[in-house]
Amino acid sequence: MKNSTQRVLTTHVGSLPRPPDLLAMILAKEQGQPFDAELYESRVKSAVAEVVRRQAESGIDIVADGEVGRFGFIPYVNERLAGIEPRKSAGGSGSWSGSREHLAFPEYYQWAAQMPGAAGRALPTRWVCTGAISYRGRDALQRDIANLKAALAEVTCEEAFMPAVSPTNLANWNGNEYYKTEEEFRVALADALHDEYQAIVDAGLILQIDDPQLASHWAMHPEIDLVQCRKWASATVEVLNHALRGIPAERIRYHTCYSINMGPRVHDMELKHIVDIMLGVRAGAYSFEAANPRHEHEWRVWESVKLPEGKLLIPGIITHASNLVEHPEAVAQRIGRFAAVVGRENVIAGADCGFASFSTSCEIHPSVVWTKLAALAEGARIATKELWGRA
Repeated sequence: MKNSTQRVLTTHVGSLPRPPDLLAMILAKEQGQPFDAELYESRVKSAVAEVVRRQAESGIDIVADGEVGRFGFIPYVNERLAGIEPRKSAGGSGSWSGSREHLAFPEYYQWAAQMPGAAGRALPTRWVCTGAISYRGRDALQRDIANLKAALAEVTCEEAFMPAVSPTNLANWNGNEYYKTEEEFRVALADALHDEYQAIVDAGLILQIDDPQLASHWAMHPEIDLVQCRKWASATVEVLNHALRGIPAERIRYHTCYSINMGPRVHDMELKHIVDIMLGVRAGAYSFEAANPRHEHEWRVWESVKLPEGKLLIPGIITHASNLVEHPEAVAQRIGRFAAVVGRENVIAGADCGFASFSTSCEIHPSVVWTKLAALAEGARIATKELWGRA
């Protein structure tokens, strides 16, 4: 994994808006409606080429396939696992119901649920574990890898990464009717996901682990206290490290965040309460929220927390939580703060979260997403001039 040795490198978290025609096919596939599978595969390939090209044109150094062929950053993998089957969802009030945020601001979340593209709505499909879990997604994964590599051959960039969901997020998403305990369930998922993780690295790509649950669990579970939450988080990191066994840490970047919540977010877990546990993940770089108004101040956590030798930070320098486009000079200032406390070579400028973590979520307009990425790249150039004395 490259670091910012000569200049400030830029990246993002992974998911980017899907083209409308591809989105229609993704939704038809998810809802069990007829769709042209051959046309779908062809369109995914061309969409990956488009999204990689646009990242490069925007000035992003470390690119991804935008997850454009996936319904969402979690459920995509269920089709790649034996022992997991889809069922029609019974509906419900969405993922934030019962959270600390929902209890504090019920009127807001009732209002927000009616907005077009609102995140957290109940999805039409519920996946349930009904048998022994194993990985059977090698062909689908190799198609993803081939699509990304074909796109990379047409652009100039520093390197590429591919996101994959963490065992804990997948266990939280799915029901379990087979394993005796939730711990057994998570370990089984970890063993299966190890195959996907290893294959991504073997293909020469950087593996990104998507694990918003680490930071989001606190807000989602008002019945627990901080000690209990930290104990839970530590256990999930143990399971993740089991899934990452044998994979070089320098080929792994880890991402956590506070999920897709455009609300007040006054109950977000503070970074200072979880940073030591996050650093326990066997990864070479750590991606987290740092650009939005709830977390921008947390760069100061790194004044007292020592970044381990050889590790990198990928702080959010632009946010997914606002259509406001960050000014490049503000971007440069944010980069400069982190560079001052952990060293310029240890900072890669990133985003708070994905811009379309689910294909149906559209909190940020696609045109704004690309403008934000361009502002990130321009701000990194300004920061490079300030930190290295050259453009």
